[in-house]
Amino acid sequence: MNTSEINGFEIETFNQYDLQVGKREGVCPLCSHTRKPKNQKAKCAMYDWERGLGTCMNCNEVFQLHTFKRQSNKLKEYTKPVWENKTDLSDKVIKWFESRGISQNTLVKMKVTEGVEYMPQTGKNENTIQFNYFINNELINIKYRDGRKNFKLVKGAEKVFYNIDNTINSDYVVIVEGEIDALSYVESGVLSVVSVPNGATINNTNLDYLDSCIDYFDSKEKIILAVDTDEAGVTLKQELIRRLGAERCFTVEFGVYKDANEFLVANGRSDLYNSISKAKPVPIENVVTLKDINEELEEFIFEGFKPGYQIGLNNFDSIFSTYTGQFITVTGVPSSGKSDFVDRMVVGYNLNYGWKTAFASPENKPTFLHTHKLIRKFGDWMPRKNDIGSDKWNQIINKVNDNFYFIENERYDLDAVLSKGAELVKRKGIKCLVIDPYNKVKMQGASSMSIPDATMEYLTRVEAFAKKYDVLVIIVAHPTKMYKKEDGTIDEPNMYSIKGGGEWYDASYHGLLVHRNYENKSVKVKVLKVKFQNLGENQAEAHFKWDHISGNYIPIEETVIDSMPWEAE
Repeated sequence: MNTSEINGFEIETFNQYDLQVGKREGVCPLCSHTRKPKNQKAKCAMYDWERGLGTCMNCNEVFQLHTFKRQSNKLKEYTKPVWENKTDLSDKVIKWFESRGISQNTLVKMKVTEGVEYMPQTGKNENTIQFNYFINNELINIKYRDGRKNFKLVKGAEKVFYNIDNTINSDYVVIVEGEIDALSYVESGVLSVVSVPNGATINNTNLDYLDSCIDYFDSKEKIILAVDTDEAGVTLKQELIRRLGAERCFTVEFGVYKDANEFLVANGRSDLYNSISKAKPVPIENVVTLKDINEELEEFIFEGFKPGYQIGLNNFDSIFSTYTGQFITVTGVPSSGKSDFVDRMVVGYNLNYGWKTAFASPENKPTFLHTHKLIRKFGDWMPRKNDIGSDKWNQIINKVNDNFYFIENERYDLDAVLSKGAELVKRKGIKCLVIDPYNKVKMQGASSMSIPDATMEYLTRVEAFAKKYDVLVIIVAHPTKMYKKEDGTIDEPNMYSIKGGGEWYDASYHGLLVHRNYENKSVKVKVLKVKFQNLGENQAEAHFKWDHISGNYIPIEETVIDSMPWEAE
């Protein structure tokens, strides 16, 4: 057997209990020494060396044969709480958990503790239940809960999944939304269960804890989502499916019950245990039945089209919006401000919806100057020497650091960029990918294809990525055909001016023209195409005053439209 890793995790200490290697049965390191002398050498445990897992028939415990190294985040130092191993719980706490269907044995197994802790919600010390977060038997974080259902994590500690250690040796994992739900599954006999550290909210899909723990999910054949049934839980479920891959995700339905614990209390351990085998696969990708989209159909009948996403510039928002799972082509003559307006678009998406963006921008170098542009747009200012270190400076650079990622390769390759984009979806939760410009992000094999075929193949791969990961892709494309008008000025290009011509217009969901007038510092943005009538107005224009100091766009002309197509009587 491989003595260096299991399921992709590097073994730190092989055979940590010094058992007989290769033997399939033997003593239990947890209970044998506590038994009567004549029974201490009894073979009460089974060893699975391939999985690194032991099971005792006497104490019914499952234990790891090895300890494992974890890939740590070396870029950030975290606070680490001290484990005090105080597992004695008061009768009040034990009885409360019993009312929730959770036994004292499970509380001890999961190292739940009790103690006094300052809670900022009440402004004083409170008696709390403490859920201890371990990775490789090292205490990483603590979740405190007081009697008023206030929660807090250790300030400065790393956010990770609760109970992640017990998933290493399993080919599946159950994900729940709270520690008590995790305890409920452990109570029912399901040990490979984790809880997110923060409860779900409707507007928060950050999931920063997933970045720290993504490696633990790579080897799982099944990921079973047993989150809450409320709207926030649905949002969390959808984001986990997007990040972890629909092809291996299954969902548990609790019927009229809100979560796993309510289901446990009402139906008992056996039914909760069996909910795992009854978990339903996420619908097959690219195959839809009416029942799969029935809710969307009914919502459309009652409410009409969903509004598209907007960037927060009123005159532009009145003529253009978009959905995720699509891509936008942005063109314009060289040095017309295409990249700069794209920067304003993704800043707007972040301000409005919290979207994170990844850039593959070979021409937007050096990267520190690109970040400088983003800082200016966020702060609506030009930072000076004395601004460095100020509260505003720190706030904005943290904003840019946490929400924008820059893919840097010596040679940019489309498949490599899309692969890195997929990784950033999983680890960081990006909702937008910028390819700027497309001709510097090459597609392998394009040289052996005709220009129309290569163009269509390129855009097909981009579209597949956008749909699979529910991401908005923005492609900057320089025109190759430009013509002068009689007065000597360059005629504005369109999507047919890009190399590949008609394929760009046919394949793109949307097209935008950006043109900057340097003399009067104005910018025109024209809608060249919107695929769906409810998202915009073809050939409509928005005009801006461009502030060269902050790099921001100030509407100077409101586009007059009596009503958007979907608003017309």
